[in-house]
Amino acid sequence: MFLTTQQTDEQTSALRFIERGLRGDQAAYTALYGLFAAGVYRLCYGLVLNEQDAEDVSQEVFVYAFKNLHRYDANKAAFKTWLYTIAVSRCRNTYRRKRLPQVDIAQLFNNEIAAPSTEQPEAVAAYHAAQSALVAALSDLPVNLREAVILRYGHSLTYREIAAVMDCPPKTAESRVRLAHERLRHVLAPQGQGLLDELVSF
Repeated sequence: MFLTTQQTDEQTSALRFIERGLRGDQAAYTALYGLFAAGVYRLCYGLVLNEQDAEDVSQEVFVYAFKNLHRYDANKAAFKTWLYTIAVSRCRNTYRRKRLPQVDIAQLFNNEIAAPSTEQPEAVAAYHAAQSALVAALSDLPVNLREAVILRYGHSLTYREIAAVMDCPPKTAESRVRLAHERLRHVLAPQGQGLLDELVSF
């Protein structure tokens, strides 16, 4: 399991908190929550496309994880990967087949997408139209493709990590990301296409 320096530091902190938590230190659970809550919420939001559902599922994820902390095996996966696996499983129970134009695209992709470079009304309107186009396109993706593309571009997971979360071979994870990307390119209008290009450039 190859980890970047940031991931290694995150995992080291997680293991320290897990050890303390299993010894009965309640503050360690708070620390674990603080370390991963934002990422889990963004993942849930990107999959269920509804703020209240995302909040509810996020809480379920941590309740389950903390109750089953003794089952976590650091030799099999990073703690973040384990949490994301739980989150994807819970999200699959709460998917909504509806379009939500109020979705904030920045929440899906870790605030990486820049705001329009000018406050001109035309530019702002075009930007919001592009956001809506991308959200609608994401909503129309098959669930497995949306999960893969959110994990890849919203959370910078490797194909191996995506495979672990989605319980599929790495090549399948890579294929799902590619298919999702191709479908998004196909359905987006020119303005949405520009936003997609920004998204996948980092």
